[in-house]
Amino acid sequence: MSSTITRRAGALPGALTEMERMVDDWFRAFPVRRPVYAGRLREEAAIRVDEFVEDGSLVIRAELPGVDPAADVSVTVADGLLTVRAERGGEEERSEDGYRRRELWRGTMSRVLQLPEGVIADDIAASYSDGILEIRVPMPEPPAPAEATMIPISTG
Repeated sequence: MSSTITRRAGALPGALTEMERMVDDWFRAFPVRRPVYAGRLREEAAIRVDEFVEDGSLVIRAELPGVDPAADVSVTVADGLLTVRAERGGEEERSEDGYRRRELWRGTMSRVLQLPEGVIADDIAASYSDGILEIRVPMPEPPAPAEATMIPISTG
């Protein structure tokens, strides 16, 4: 006795489409927040920067709006890496139709950048204005090319 299983072509994609429709209907039926995806969280946790060379210095400009640079921002150099770390927080309060909603939030952002070889950490300067942190890293002088040395060849 033999048995044969026959699968209708396209049955699985149709079932998946139906399942997606049911999930969408469920989200529309209940006033719940849709899940926050991890990719979005990682993007918000990274500090956006511009890097360019100007007047013999590497200039790094980091977007840090809404932070207190004296209390919430740190810039460190170790092992050839520049680390910018900032903590941001806030409070939001709304009242409407007899409801009061108050949210407190806090988060940390950071960015690590490789510095050119030979940079002297004590020469790096940072300033903050209008939500932009500017870091100026004096570029080290390139080493002078070594003079060619003639190597005698012995014959045996």
